[in-house]
Amino acid sequence: MKQDNYFSSDMLDLNAPEAQGDVFYLGGKISGVEAAGDTAVCTLPMQVQEQMPNNTEYNPNLDGPKELQQKLEVKAYGESIIRIRIAFDGSPMSDTGPILSLDPELENPALSVEEVSSVWKINDSKGRTIAEVDNTPFAHDTWTDALDAQIPEQVKLAVYPNANTKVEFVYMDSFISRIFESAGLGCVMRDGQPDRSTFAVYCDQNEKFAGTGERFCNTDLRGQLLQLQNTDGIGTNSRRTYKNVPLYLSSHGYAIFMHTSAHVRLSLAAVSGNAVSAMIEEPVIDLFVIGGGSVPKILENYCRLTGFVPELPLWSYGTWMSRITYVSDDEISTIAAKMRERKHPCDVLHIDTGWFENDWVCDWRFSPTRFPDPAGFMKRMDDLNFKVSLWQTPYIRNASPVAGDALEKGYLGQKDDGDEVTGSDFGNGENAGHIDFSNPDAVKWYQDMLAGLFDVGAAAIKTDFGEDVMRANYHMPYRQFQNLYCLLYQKAAFETTQEKTGSGVIWARAGWAGAHRYPVHWGGDSQCSWNGLLSTLKGALHIGLSGFAYWSSDIPGFYGYPVAFHSKPSDELYVRWTQFGVFGSHMRYHGDWPREPWEYPAVEGITRSWLNLRYMLIPYILQQSKVAATTGLPLMRSLIVHHMDDPICWQTTDQYYFGDSLLIAPVANDDGVRDVYLPEGMWVDLWTGETLEGATMLKQVKMPLSRIPVYVKKGAEIPVYPDVVQSTAEMELEKVVCLVFDGTYDGFENSVLNKSGVEASVCYA
Repeated sequence: MKQDNYFSSDMLDLNAPEAQGDVFYLGGKISGVEAAGDTAVCTLPMQVQEQMPNNTEYNPNLDGPKELQQKLEVKAYGESIIRIRIAFDGSPMSDTGPILSLDPELENPALSVEEVSSVWKINDSKGRTIAEVDNTPFAHDTWTDALDAQIPEQVKLAVYPNANTKVEFVYMDSFISRIFESAGLGCVMRDGQPDRSTFAVYCDQNEKFAGTGERFCNTDLRGQLLQLQNTDGIGTNSRRTYKNVPLYLSSHGYAIFMHTSAHVRLSLAAVSGNAVSAMIEEPVIDLFVIGGGSVPKILENYCRLTGFVPELPLWSYGTWMSRITYVSDDEISTIAAKMRERKHPCDVLHIDTGWFENDWVCDWRFSPTRFPDPAGFMKRMDDLNFKVSLWQTPYIRNASPVAGDALEKGYLGQKDDGDEVTGSDFGNGENAGHIDFSNPDAVKWYQDMLAGLFDVGAAAIKTDFGEDVMRANYHMPYRQFQNLYCLLYQKAAFETTQEKTGSGVIWARAGWAGAHRYPVHWGGDSQCSWNGLLSTLKGALHIGLSGFAYWSSDIPGFYGYPVAFHSKPSDELYVRWTQFGVFGSHMRYHGDWPREPWEYPAVEGITRSWLNLRYMLIPYILQQSKVAATTGLPLMRSLIVHHMDDPICWQTTDQYYFGDSLLIAPVANDDGVRDVYLPEGMWVDLWTGETLEGATMLKQVKMPLSRIPVYVKKGAEIPVYPDVVQSTAEMELEKVVCLVFDGTYDGFENSVLNKSGVEASVCYA
């Protein structure tokens, strides 16, 4: 359906053919509030709105039935999180489930209700007002009978996640009562049953928004109408995205997390400039209004609800080398030997689609012709200090030897007659179905196959795909399962990896709220171009504002430009993306053309030097991963994480903090020239040691191919590894030294980094 710029259609879909007969109910004036223990319950009448023939206007039936009278529940979690929930389907509130992973120290204080005049105040055990219901009559004067005086009395509810922050549900957002621009609380009925729900909160005209998952667009999302529905992005240059998270952050120091796995349509002051509104494709509104006043505190509170990331094994922070695809023991053994001979530090070799007997036909078994001795192969890689990562997919082809057994035992989603079995992979062949991760028996079957791979020496699994899940019959309803699929899929793989190897790590693409607990996620199939690099960075910064602390990308992009699979990346792009990759939590080369450094001989020396620098920074990355595991802060941080009140930071999408202390400004053009914004504070140029004062725009900074702008907070102490190594297995962490960026630091050439053997002439020239 094309947009027609009316709330009824663009948010509620009431003009869709299948919506004929749907009825919209609007939350009315709350008629009572009672508190019992840690929950306050408001009685919320629902008023039917009779849709008029033009599909855009409503005639409020003020005397109509109120059979949808509902309970609106209010609950506090600690001092800065308030839950607002209405279950139109009668389902009970729960603090458990696949998405939530509550901090055990997150207490639910007892609540009380205080009535002052026409206002009910809901207070916590410390006397703080966390929410209030205002039933003061809506004041209006009618000076002529020609005007429509039928104004439906709507819910007037506000919550206070911070002492000075008021989040107010919309109670009147219309020109005349018959045309809504947004609705505070509402439900759409279909065939007499609640079908989908909507809510809206007021926003200021200068309010800005961020988060919502992996967005390949500017930091400030104001004015965007988003569909939170996982799909194959087929790149990083469109509105499609692999990772959606029903969480948005406001520049006013709060966030709203929609606890759902259903598809969500989210208007960030787009359909109505007065409001943030959402349509949730299930009959439950379950909102956590998260306070904190700052981005770091908001992210910490969000992770107290959904879980913190784990710390990951040391080797995972080294270089991952891959392409699409290595196809045999002989080929990979040659690559491994050459990586060591040419002194390119690396920890992981990844085999993509080519380790099966038939390319893309996943059966979790090594090809007997090209990998005749998998255990022996793994042992030889281990002797060279390489871990091996393996690709797989949850989409089972008819040609796979495991398809028949999986279908017979009901481990795959069962399609209805006429349904197509789809999948977002690129191999040829029809899918038999998708593994049903809502079926415990199917999960065990899948995990048993993975366990066999770990038994022969695999270290990690690439849990590719999981976004475009076929419409079929699963153990849970498709409407709740489609977005949740990736989380259950990745959980199964992560937990098996942890059990069999002692440390959990996967390589995943899709994402939803809660999936950050099962890292690592990467940015998908980006284009090998400057635009591809910059849009990939945008995605990284938004996903970092959505609870995902670890993230990576394909270096130097995945698919060739201008012709996919037929265009080799330029030397300049290869180096610039390598430099960008060094300053990420994880670093992997991958794509549709060979990615090994010697395939780019003119810049092989520069690449080697940057990989050496990566390994020297691993102690700092380890330090920052501990920060992530306790605070929820991502390693790659949008500037607004630390400078939420700086309007320039809201407009800056091509530079970022790497951890607490480093400011990174990637170069994304052939000229090596870019502007750099230094936020407030004192900064030290990594290369020269020059100290600069922040809140400053550095214009037309020119960089040779061998370096990019990197600045360090003055006074920062950066732990580094002082020796050149070929893998993390060679690291003796007691050798770590600290580089102090104070008045004694006089540039890279004179630092411990240079003395350790980095080719300073390459990195600094």
